[in-house]
Amino acid sequence: MSEWIDITLPIRADLPSWPGDPVIQLHQISTIGVDGADCNVTTMASTVHFGTHVDAPRHYLPQGETVDQLELGLLMGDAYVLDLSGTGRHVSAADLAQVPEGVERLLLRTANSVRGYLGDRVFHTDYCGLLGEAAEELVRRRIRLVGLDYYSIGAMEESYQVHTAFLAQPKAIALEGIFLRDVPEGWYELVCLPLLMQGREGAACRALLRAKPC
Repeated sequence: MSEWIDITLPIRADLPSWPGDPVIQLHQISTIGVDGADCNVTTMASTVHFGTHVDAPRHYLPQGETVDQLELGLLMGDAYVLDLSGTGRHVSAADLAQVPEGVERLLLRTANSVRGYLGDRVFHTDYCGLLGEAAEELVRRRIRLVGLDYYSIGAMEESYQVHTAFLAQPKAIALEGIFLRDVPEGWYELVCLPLLMQGREGAACRALLRAKPC
């Protein structure tokens, strides 16, 4: 049986946040053997859109689904990894012509992975992301979960357009900040379970892949 591949970005205090958002704060408030403490305790403060996370439709749509309303079945199942890392540019509608028929969950490996952008201490505003036309093509193809190897599925200058177009379709989920550097193109089994944040528009998650038999 194939081994699970962890595509989750480890949470670290030196990871960048989205420009304008507060940086993550990790603070150990109790240390074994210090001041009589018998356990280690760490506090964490951040937005719910930090590191590897999902965007629920409520992130951009006032009446959209929240994380606790997402369809669990969509977060687990067959997924296709499309390698676009050789282009070095934003993902266009034409790029998606390479996606096989019947894909419901699509993960995009872009030049971000080759450049080592994800996990870097600096936020790279020139990251590769979806263009608005590509988001519309995903909807046309009935792809309901899309993942990308940076902190937003949309190119920075078109992030609003991409999110609103994609998340407006029924039961849609965006998976952001996935680590695909060493993941070849092909079919996988995806498991992606966000924290059960009641009434919230996003949540951190653990995302795993397992290669499907040829």
